[in-house]
Amino acid sequence: MTAILTGDIIDSRLVKPQEWLPVLEKSLALLATDRRAWEVFRGDSFQLEVPVDQAIKAALYLKCTVKQVKGIDVRISIGVGEKNYADAKLSQSNGSAFIHSGEAFDRLKNRTLGFQSDNEAWNEVINLFLDLISTIVDAWTPVSILLIQKMFENPQLTQLQLAELTRGNQGNISKALKRGGYEEIQKVLQYYVKNNPYG
Repeated sequence: MTAILTGDIIDSRLVKPQEWLPVLEKSLALLATDRRAWEVFRGDSFQLEVPVDQAIKAALYLKCTVKQVKGIDVRISIGVGEKNYADAKLSQSNGSAFIHSGEAFDRLKNRTLGFQSDNEAWNEVINLFLDLISTIVDAWTPVSILLIQKMFENPQLTQLQLAELTRGNQGNISKALKRGGYEEIQKVLQYYVKNNPYG
């Protein structure tokens, strides 16, 4: 079992590619050390393969990094399933994970996060969580985005260490993380990992 993230950059044409493309590519490379596990294609679309238990965290991390570029956002679908055929290009590979990811992406419309697997009950729960998370993510301030990105990259950090890393005030950092819904997001991630039927 694997997870395939399919995404594109919202309003990419309004911002020069050199402003967002290096950010996207750096983030994808950080999430998948194997270069064959990610691909950017058709200018502003991408796919990423990650372990199933890392899928939502990876999608939210991409949200963090891309949203730091003013004027754009990212739309991402997660498909969980099999990878039956592996091509040198990820976008040319195949299996139920790719089909689920593509179908979930086609259904996004006004949403920016979606999930699909063979398990309909699990899909319903996770899509409900993603809809709720999206309302938090859409309200992120630039400060919250940066701090949450740092916490994703260094989950072992205490707020005091995060303050030292970002040269910020611990009290302000605590407030910014609270405003950014960091604790609630962590609870969703923990629930997803603990209850994921695809282990």
